[in-house]
Order: sequence, then C-alpha cells, then structure tokens
Amino acid sequence: MMNGEAAEVPPQDNPEKRNEYINRELSWVRFNRRVLDEAFDKSKPLLERVRFAAIFANNLDEFFMIRVSGLVRQLKNGVVSLPPDGMTPLEQLVAIRKAIASDAKRLLECWHGELQPELRENGIEILNFRQISEKQGHFLDRYFKNEIFPTLTPLAFDPGHPFPHISNLSLSFALALRDEKGHERFARLKIPESFPRLFQIPPESGSKDDGMGLRGSRTATFVWLEDIIEANLSALFPGMTIEGAVLFRVTRDTDFEIESDEAEDLLHSIRENVEKRRFGLAVRLQTERGVPKRIREILTRNLELDTFQVYSTEFPVGLSSLMQLYSLDRPELKYPPFTPGMRRETRDRHKIFDAVRERDILLYHPYDSFKPVVDFICESSRDPDVLAIKQTLYRVGANSPIVDALKDACSRGKQVAALVELKARFDEENNIGWARALESAGVHVVYGLPGLKTHAKICLVVRREKDGIRRYVHLGTGNYNAVTAGIYTDFGLFTANPDIGADASDLFNVLTGYSALKEYRKLLVAPHTLRREIISRIDREISRHAESGDGRLIFKLNAVSDKESIDALYRASRAGVEIDLQVRGICCLRPGVAGLSENIRVSSIVGRFLEHTRAFYFRNGGDGELYLGSADLMTRNLDRRVECLFPVESPEIRREIMDSILPAHLADNVQCRELGPDGAYAKLAPGDAPAVDSQRAMLELRCGLRE
Repeated sequence: MMNGEAAEVPPQDNPEKRNEYINRELSWVRFNRRVLDEAFDKSKPLLERVRFAAIFANNLDEFFMIRVSGLVRQLKNGVVSLPPDGMTPLEQLVAIRKAIASDAKRLLECWHGELQPELRENGIEILNFRQISEKQGHFLDRYFKNEIFPTLTPLAFDPGHPFPHISNLSLSFALALRDEKGHERFARLKIPESFPRLFQIPPESGSKDDGMGLRGSRTATFVWLEDIIEANLSALFPGMTIEGAVLFRVTRDTDFEIESDEAEDLLHSIRENVEKRRFGLAVRLQTERGVPKRIREILTRNLELDTFQVYSTEFPVGLSSLMQLYSLDRPELKYPPFTPGMRRETRDRHKIFDAVRERDILLYHPYDSFKPVVDFICESSRDPDVLAIKQTLYRVGANSPIVDALKDACSRGKQVAALVELKARFDEENNIGWARALESAGVHVVYGLPGLKTHAKICLVVRREKDGIRRYVHLGTGNYNAVTAGIYTDFGLFTANPDIGADASDLFNVLTGYSALKEYRKLLVAPHTLRREIISRIDREISRHAESGDGRLIFKLNAVSDKESIDALYRASRAGVEIDLQVRGICCLRPGVAGLSENIRVSSIVGRFLEHTRAFYFRNGGDGELYLGSADLMTRNLDRRVECLFPVESPEIRREIMDSILPAHLADNVQCRELGPDGAYAKLAPGDAPAVDSQRAMLELRCGLRE
C-alpha cells in the first residue's frame, strides 16, 4: 500500500502513454469532466447548470464506490490485473487522484464563484450562519430544539466506546472535546438524513422568501443543515468544551458479485448484499480543509485508510445534494419544456397491431413519446386475441405502468413471463420489489442466466389472428422506464418481422428455460455471437474497401473499451476505412495516431439529454447494414451480459437514421467534443460554419420546439 499521496510514481512517467490504448478509468474521469464543463456553460439555464454540478458529484461518488474500490481491492490483496494500457492498480490510483483533485477544485470554483452568486441574483440564497438575521436565528434555534435535536445521537469513541460504524456516503461531524478535568475526548455526530440538507427558511422567520420556495416561488432562502447543527453543538455536550468540529464523509466499496449459480435463493442473496453495501470497505474519506492532525489520524486509522485516500476540500462537502435545488419551481431557470412527438401510426393505441403489421415503426426518445410503448403493452394486456407477453425488465423505475399492465394481463388469463434483472446496479431493491409484485400477480418471473446480467431490451407479444399466430416485437436501446425515456436518447423499434419474432421466442426460451441456442436468424446476441459478428463485419468492411475504396463505419454508443473490438477498428483504419465513433463516455481507443488510427474520428456529445443510443452502421460496399441495440463495445457487455443487437431492415427507417439522425449528431459543433491522440477532448466551435446543436435539431425536427 501507499504511505504517501503520489510519491511512488516518478512525476516524469506518464504510464497512460505507453501504448495505443487509453486507460479506462482515466477516460471515465474525462467523461465526468465534460459533465462538469456543462455547469460552467453560461449559455445553459442556471438551474440546469446546478443540476450538472450535482450530477458530476454524484457520478464521482459512484465511481469511487465501484471502480476505485476495485483498484483498492487489487492493491490490498496483491492482485495485479493489468488493463490493455498496462497501468498497474497503483499507477491508476495515483493518476485518478491527481485528475480528480483538479476536478474537485474546479467544482468548488464553479459553485462559489459562479453558481451561488448567480442563484443569489435570481432570488435563491444559500446562507451561512454569519449571514442570517436575528429573527431567522431565533427561528432556527427553535426548529433545532423541537425537530432536529431529538433525532441526533452523539457517539463517543474511546476504550469504553468502540469507534462507530460510518455508513456509506453519510455526512458526520468529528468532534474534539475536553471535559472539566482537562481530558481530551472524541465523538462522532451523524447528520440525519431525515431532513433536507438544504433547509429552507420560511418567510415568517424574517427572510425575504415569499413562502412558496420549492412549490412555486421566485425567491427562496436556504441554510445548510450541518450549519444549523454546528451552531447548536453545545446543547449536545453540556459540561464539555468543543475544541473542534470537522465535517467528513466516507465512501465505501459497494461493488458486490453474486455467484448466481451457487446461490440457492438469488433474490435473498441480493437483498443481503444490498444491505452489506452500507458497510463495505472504506475507499475514500472527504473532510473539510484544515482538519486537525489528531482527528485525521483517528479517522484514517479506524477506517483503515491510507493518506492517498483522504480528500480535503473547502465547504460544502458532498455537492451531489445540490440536486435538491432543481426542485425549485423556476421554469425560467430551466430548459424550456417540450411535448414529445407522436407518430401518426401510433396515435390510436387500439390500432397498434394493425400499424406494426403494416410496417416497422421507429421511435426516437425523448423526441418521440414513450407513450406508444406503454400503450403497446397495455393494449396487449387487454386484447382478447393476445395469448402471451414476454418481457425483459432491467430498470423500470417507480410506479411503472408497464409492470401494472403485465399484472393486468396475467389477471386476464394470458401467459406472462418477465425476466427481472435483480443485479441491475443500484436498482436491486426496486427490482426485488417489482419481482415480488409480479410473482404475487401470477406472472412467471425469472431472474436470468447464471453468471450473466440480462441487459437486452425486448418485449414479445404473441397474438392469434385470422391467418394464424403472429408475433409482435418491441426492441430498444434503453430501458422500459417512462421517466428515463424523457431524459435519455434511445431508439425503439416495433416490428412484426417473422424472423425477428422467431428469434425473440428463441431468446426467451434461453432466458426462461434450458435452451442452449447460440445462433439466431437476425439478432446478434451476447455473450455467444455478438463480438464475433461485429468483428467479422469490420473485417468484411476492410475487404470491401480493398475492392471499392469506399469503406465506412459509423458507430454511436456509450463506451468502447473491449480490446478485441478496438484492435479490429485499428486494422480497419490501417486499411483506409473511414471510421466515425461517437462515444458518450469511456473510450479506450486512441484516435488520430499515424499508422494506427489516423482514419478514426472519436467525438462525444454531453448535453440536455443523456446520449444512450447504440447504432452500428457498416457501408458494406453500398449494401449497408444498420444495427441498433443494448450493447456497448465493452468486455462486460460482450462476455458477461445477455445483449441484443437487431437489424434495421426497413429502407424508410434506415434512411431516417442515416440521412437525418446520425448526420446531425456527427455534424454537431455546439455540444460536441473531439478526442485527440493524447486522450484529451477539445470542444468544437462553429467558427464560420453554421452552428449545429444535434439535440436542439432533433427537438425542432421531431417535436416542433422553437424558441
């Protein structure tokens, strides 16, 4: 383990540049940096910038809980699993710390120097105790005494009181005390999570808040909950002198693996591990700057942390709480609302089967409404000619109309099967609840294949018609979640294609039974064929380019980190194939390197909506192929998940995507950044060319939004 913060790696050594691959973790850090850049962008509405700042902080918490914790485990256990770039766990941790320290400083500069002053100018004040009026102080004192004080539990730690457990992401005070005899004492006081961290001061207490606040006011005044508590600490320790109170926050390892082929009860095992998440290995300690050395030593020793895992920062600690401000009813400080488009053929839900039987239908969320997807499943549940519904559920959210429709279908005597992926990270508890609710309604619920996550997005409806049994299928790149469908960009396809329908039946037989099928008619399915089929098509493009000189690949996806796939793209670049990769997040491919990747352009769009689509285009000598689906080019997607890519066979839909949607995104010069060979991203600017904001263009084209 490290004893210092970064001294064990020579400063002149940049291990990330040792070969042609970009480190996965550092690529993610740069993605999150692009999120933070949005908080600085003054062309964005103010509360949207606050939201981006909160998203950045929340993303960073999850990064430590999942990715950094894995590196720490490797370091502690002496296990060295080198990624393609060759960086050791220690080198990665050092590089991550250096990059994140810089980003954390930028976040605080953004909050203190830009966001907070601009909020104040717009009637939204976040005060500290030195700024409150006497009347406000009296109100807060009373509120503390009557509401907050009864919930607080100071915990001493000394030989008679063991060091208390600090749960994941909880905020606490570490207190240095001295008793009447002059003995030094220490205590921990947890900030209760039952109160909003930003406490709104009502107008009757003397603020200029008009009283509407989160419910519709133009002004609102807040104070940090920890400030209220710190101002009243003496009430908790009568007879003691408080010599120091330091705010701190602990991040723990929450990445657990379930050996589902060994767990007798997968649901019970996952519930147990969700509970353990609060008490995993500590991987990060955040403290206020200037923490006394004695308190720092006590915290690091008891949390079993090394100094490189301690991050000191200016107040406030843990800015993901800023998301609370987005609840303010200030529409003029947010993106203008829009009404998603409704395609003509989906407007009458009673005729959805007629429409899909006539031709395939593409939906592009959030620009196209998610309502037709809900209507499709609801109508299937009520239609007396529907015999069976089978569906995968990964992240369905709360109050899901789709789950309600599946339960209703079961009550009407239809065969209903739902694969509920219990291992969807951070949605385990929600999915456990849905699984039990579906089982109680009589739905056949399965939890997936041993050792694999089911990430494919597919719904199969079997219907009896005059000419026989017909299968209707919805396939997508995103979850069956009406909430995220409004903020993520995703494709969804309705089809009655017989081959795709037969493939869907075969895939569900694999998921729910013991079928060992690995080859499909139309679908590309991981973990068996997807990587092989993608790479074979890349190699085919190389051959076609040698024949005609017009090789072209366009991939739009969330992440690229699989070494075999990257190597295939490098081969294509060396052969002269023109390649565009639009990758929202992690990209381990290094573009623009002479003799390796000079024909590869990598771009990334971070904007109002989270870019979530996955599209793979192969020019194929003019006989182009276009696939959409759930998979990214990541080893986990290709080897450890059930994923599905589906072909776009309708010429009209293929033209819609290739002539309108993808070109707009590739031409974006407002929200787009381009990846250079050094691993850094450069923001594009229109210059003398027309400005192209792809998300705005889609809002105008598909929703008719104009400002």
